[in-house]
Amino acid sequence: QVQLVESGGGLVQAGGSLRLSCAASGRTFSRYAMGWFRQAPGKEREFVAAISWSGGRTYYADSVKGRFTISRDNAKNTVYLQMNSLKPEDTAVYYCAAEESFGTYYSPREYDYWGQGTQVTVSS
Repeated sequence: QVQLVESGGGLVQAGGSLRLSCAASGRTFSRYAMGWFRQAPGKEREFVAAISWSGGRTYYADSVKGRFTISRDNAKNTVYLQMNSLKPEDTAVYYCAAEESFGTYYSPREYDYWGQGTQVTVSS
């Protein structure tokens, strides 16, 4: 079992920045690939970014490429999502997730463990 707890969400103006953190506990964190997803009201959960076990591979949704950066610190059992140049359409609940394989990293069904989510609201 892996427990995930997100933090760092909040209210920010358009153009601003936030850094989300996801702290993991339980089984060895470095065994898991990690992903960030988001879900806006009335919409399906969508892929944002993913990172491999070592951090050597990262992937991004086209909508956030160049603005968001995913990273991880295996010594601290934490994965981060740095979000810059935020837009109102980035408003959503953001979830981190963990998976032992790193196959279809953009599919929520691929992930085994989920955090409770943190709200990000971007005002125009």
